[in-house]
Amino acid sequence: MYGDATNWNEDAYKESILKDQEIQTLTVFRTAWPPSSNPNPNTIVLASSDGSLTSYSISEIPLGFSDLRAPQVKPNAFLQGHDGPAYDVKFYGNAEEDALLLSCGDDGRIRGWRWGEFMQSQVPGALQGNHIKPIVDLVNPQHKGPWGSLSPIPENNAIAVDTQGGSIFSAAGDSCAYWWDVETCKIKMCFKGHLDYLHCIVARNSANQIITGSEDGSARLWDCRSGKCIRVIDSLKDEKFKVLSSSVSCIALDASESWLACGSGRSLSVWNLSASECVSRMCTRASIQDVIFSDNQILAVGAEPVMSRFDINGAVLSQIPSAPQSAFSVSVHPSGVTAVGGYGGLVDIISQFGSHYCTFRCQ
Repeated sequence: MYGDATNWNEDAYKESILKDQEIQTLTVFRTAWPPSSNPNPNTIVLASSDGSLTSYSISEIPLGFSDLRAPQVKPNAFLQGHDGPAYDVKFYGNAEEDALLLSCGDDGRIRGWRWGEFMQSQVPGALQGNHIKPIVDLVNPQHKGPWGSLSPIPENNAIAVDTQGGSIFSAAGDSCAYWWDVETCKIKMCFKGHLDYLHCIVARNSANQIITGSEDGSARLWDCRSGKCIRVIDSLKDEKFKVLSSSVSCIALDASESWLACGSGRSLSVWNLSASECVSRMCTRASIQDVIFSDNQILAVGAEPVMSRFDINGAVLSQIPSAPQSAFSVSVHPSGVTAVGGYGGLVDIISQFGSHYCTFRCQ
């Protein structure tokens, strides 16, 4: 028996195939929890490889864990934040009504929107994308070459914020970190010293410092008063770890800003910054792509479908399966709920007890 091809629309069929492929290859590079007066997590924001910034309501997602048949969920708000991938998203400000939604991407921009305006927009979903104008729009400088030629605009791979200081810090593809003033939208300082592009950056606000991680295999502490590097951390000093990686792909500070975790390929090291010493190193089965502190523990995700939990001394406390075959982001809500995002546009929401609350695929 043959089907009726009278109403066959080949163009629509091709478009549906391309759309499905696009969704399957979408990568979530960053997840973030917005500031809220609600102690329970309800909204999560994603930065993705198509340059979009999207927010999802967790209460509207079906419960359960599925790595193969995760439901596709429509966002409740959407912005086309960047031309090219959006690599990071952060919130500037702790008050829900005044916070800025900041993002950076492959186009070399840092852009910021009012979070309240983003969430309360009355524009229909199909018309969203460029319906809200950013109030912050920063572009990395270009470098002059021979005969006055200009280099391409270097990408921004990560950002960090100091709300009290009115500052945004960015890790750029020209091996420099930039300190931006939010009020004037101008660069206050450029931190030079790395030998290759930067992957990650954190602000150590209590000490007026920033810490950067680079493809050159080092993490560096910078003094924001002088702009000078005050310490170089060689996360792969031990020869047996050098075969595992040659770059620092992710870093994280604990709440006291005294402990630093460095992910370098299949190696994770923990540093006591006050004592300037490494307290533990551990090998992992796959490359680590994001790391974060949760109380006195360290959560790490990477190129395997697992979220690992370590203690400060490097002991593995638990390994929880995750839907993304390769995860690029792990973030923790103040309640202890964790989000893991990665390849395939997949996001896992994991409860504070380690059980899966829900899994969804971005649409």
